[in-house]
Amino acid sequence: MFIGLDLGTSGLKAILVDSEGSIVASADASMRTRNPAKGWSEQDPQEWVDACDKVMKSLGSRCEPHLKAVKAIGISGHMHGATLIDAAGEVLRPCILWNDTRSSAEAAALDAIPEMREITANIVFPGFTAPKLAWVRQHEPDTWEKVAKVLLPKDFLRYWLTGEYISDMSDSAGTSWMDVKKRDWSERALEVTGMRRDQMPELVEGSDVGGEVRTELRQRWGLSENVVVAGGGGDNAAAACGVGAISEGAGFVSLGTSGVLLAARDSFAPAPDTAVHTFCHAVPDRWYQMGVILSATDSLNWLSRTLGQSAGDLAGLLPDQISGPSSLTFLPYLSGERTPHNSATVRGSLVGLDVATEPVDMVQSVMEGVGFALRDSLEALRATGAELSDVLAVGGGTRSRFWLRSLATILNIPLQIPAGGEFGAALGAARLAMCAGSGATVEDVMTRPEISETVEPDADLVRAYDDHYQKYRALYPALKAHFA
Repeated sequence: MFIGLDLGTSGLKAILVDSEGSIVASADASMRTRNPAKGWSEQDPQEWVDACDKVMKSLGSRCEPHLKAVKAIGISGHMHGATLIDAAGEVLRPCILWNDTRSSAEAAALDAIPEMREITANIVFPGFTAPKLAWVRQHEPDTWEKVAKVLLPKDFLRYWLTGEYISDMSDSAGTSWMDVKKRDWSERALEVTGMRRDQMPELVEGSDVGGEVRTELRQRWGLSENVVVAGGGGDNAAAACGVGAISEGAGFVSLGTSGVLLAARDSFAPAPDTAVHTFCHAVPDRWYQMGVILSATDSLNWLSRTLGQSAGDLAGLLPDQISGPSSLTFLPYLSGERTPHNSATVRGSLVGLDVATEPVDMVQSVMEGVGFALRDSLEALRATGAELSDVLAVGGGTRSRFWLRSLATILNIPLQIPAGGEFGAALGAARLAMCAGSGATVEDVMTRPEISETVEPDADLVRAYDDHYQKYRALYPALKAHFA
């Protein structure tokens, strides 16, 4: 048996799988995000620990015999977070999360150093880890002086599980401290940010062993001896493992809180000027590239709060079929944007409002605006040489048939819908545990799921959506100038 843990922004998910990768049981625990100032986003790492203890006890209460057969645990988690640890192993301050934009000035300063993009294969985004430490150095010097280790969120959870400071390649590639081609920490990137190698965790591949569960926890949860913890991966790399997207040409689109369009790559092909992320994959000798938008289902959640109706009820206002783009245009930059604009200051807009506008019109425009933002990511990926003839569609937004049909037509790419089951980062983490705990090969474990259906683009409407996409693109310069 194997366990996959996925530390998300809003909660921790655990799944228990057998040697075939079939899910035996699952458990969830929620967590809070605090926003103590505009643009700030923080979590207390103790809540991650409490959530992990809760889900493990939940699995144990229902599946005690199975837990005794667990050989390995895999972990995935939201990337870029800065968890600061002192020399005694204690947390110095709340973790600064991936969607925190306070370090935009520090990110711009680091990105202006010519070597940084060459070394890290990426723009230094405000959400990445290195500029967060630069902000701490400037604004919280007493904390800065005490930093002995910097851990990514899932790796703090690993530290609690194992007592070891270890990270994997895919998660660490999003720190701006890693030489992504060489798959190792960059002495130069550390130097220009005032950091040292001894403040970094040891690096392992995601499918290799990255520690062993402490005796105290094994006994508390009813695990057997010698339960290893896999290197694991950042959430998107783990999700790619979960859907078998590990080789050139394979990819997925995710309609989650944020939106992701990911393409697996067999070779290193960076193009940082596109604002596409180029990261190490969670499996050896492979990489992946992705376009990221910061507000996907979060855009629908914003509209839900604004209109006082649940997101599900709003989605239900729309039919299953599409008939053409809305007269409204929504730009989903509610928290800034990554691909392709790299702007922490731009904000969203709803263009074309009329006295006759109804909630259903706004819902449609929000779904289409997210689709157009993902089309931006597709065009950016194509500029790197990545080609996607079809993609798997995952995430909560895929429950809307209207959204799926709109997205397929906007991208002009078939969307493959997996048959029922769990295909997110938790499954990817469990698959990485299977490799680390059993010695199974990546190729044997990271298979694609059974496809229940394929949502094809509406050929008669592709031109209409393409025309509207061009209007959508033309609006960004005005927004950028307004929020400059």
